[in-house]
Amino acid sequence: MTEYKIALLGFGGVNRALTQLIADKNSRWADELGFTLKIVGVSDLYLGSIINKDGLDARELAAVPAAKGSFRTLAGGTAEPANETVIRFSGADIVAEATFTNPVDGEPATTFCRWALEKGVSVVTTNKGPVALHAQSLKTLADSTGARFEFEGSVMSGTPVIRLAKESLAGSEITGFKGILNGTSNFVLSSMETGLDFSSAVAKAQELGYAEADPTADVEGHDVRLKVVILANELLGAKLKPSDVLCKGISEITAKDIAEATKANARWKLIGSAEKRSDGSISASVSPQLLPANDALSAVSGATNAITFNTAILGPVTVVGAGAGRFETAFALLADIVSIHNHKTTSGK
Repeated sequence: MTEYKIALLGFGGVNRALTQLIADKNSRWADELGFTLKIVGVSDLYLGSIINKDGLDARELAAVPAAKGSFRTLAGGTAEPANETVIRFSGADIVAEATFTNPVDGEPATTFCRWALEKGVSVVTTNKGPVALHAQSLKTLADSTGARFEFEGSVMSGTPVIRLAKESLAGSEITGFKGILNGTSNFVLSSMETGLDFSSAVAKAQELGYAEADPTADVEGHDVRLKVVILANELLGAKLKPSDVLCKGISEITAKDIAEATKANARWKLIGSAEKRSDGSISASVSPQLLPANDALSAVSGATNAITFNTAILGPVTVVGAGAGRFETAFALLADIVSIHNHKTTSGK
């Protein structure tokens, strides 16, 4: 039986959920997946840090209050974060990186990933910043040290669109995609269809925990732009930067616009898309689009995400699934660990 030692960077909703899954499912994973996970270190900017090379109690960790410095209440814990120490000296085989997304330069998460990969420690991350801005250099570094850099959860949470496209749609000749890649903006638009104006719909999303106190990244399309970059670079062979993607959000859509769309049997959606032109170049954008009822994405409501891949052989292929949620995103980390385990099993490395 294989046991992977795992270090957690960031202990908000996602890594806390992963910890709860480890507490509840480890014995089942041993039978179903062929491995178990042992948490050997955690660092969080707000809660502090803790290391135990012999393993930490996952159930005890999951129950730690979300209060400043609360890791100091655990044996061996401290109120101070210690990202580098946890990465370099916890003895981890895998680092689960789930800190905040910096869309400007991807820091400090990119540095966290580099520290791990330099040591030959694999990284699984849900963080869009390092992937959108530095994926190629991080993958090259991983290859050079025998580590793996996996990031399925950076686009559609637990819905495995990157791996599905690369593996299940291999050979289908993907020529482009368009998708609803932000649950918050889709929830806002769906709420406006019930009669709410934009501000009220955003307030409702905040009340339910779908939107942050500052919803700008979601409703103005900045979050989707990073995801479009990731998908275009990974699936279409592009070399896009976020600044290459034209971006417009949904804040100018009015209740009148929604009502007129309903009368026309259509729906407004914030769409992130990219397409490979005949000359091999890639065009990409984020914008509100009026979709007719017969479009597969038109019926996708609430915080759900969806993407349609355009393929030369199969035609359009649409995938619908969870685009948010802490356990859903934690599952993406698990799926990446499964991928690492399968690679190790088949390659012997």
